[in-house]
Amino acid sequence: MKANQIHIRFFASLREAVGCAELVQPLSEACQAADLLTMLANRKELAAVDFAERNLLVAINQQLAGWQDWVTPGDEVAFFPPVTGG
Repeated sequence: MKANQIHIRFFASLREAVGCAELVQPLSEACQAADLLTMLANRKELAAVDFAERNLLVAINQQLAGWQDWVTPGDEVAFFPPVTGG
């Protein structure tokens, strides 16, 4: 992967809504995870996905993270719905 991009993975129902399991997002400088989600929502091919209504969790480099945590170029970011069940 190039240094000025990040690898994004989607899981469960979010993967179905997005229509792919992963994609690459250009990213030239660090941003917070919440800002990354806004960038994704603004991508033309993802415009129909209502990210805000999905109550998503985020992981950065395979570690559960918060929305104010920083994403830097070269990171792997995963978005997934909360786990439920009993």
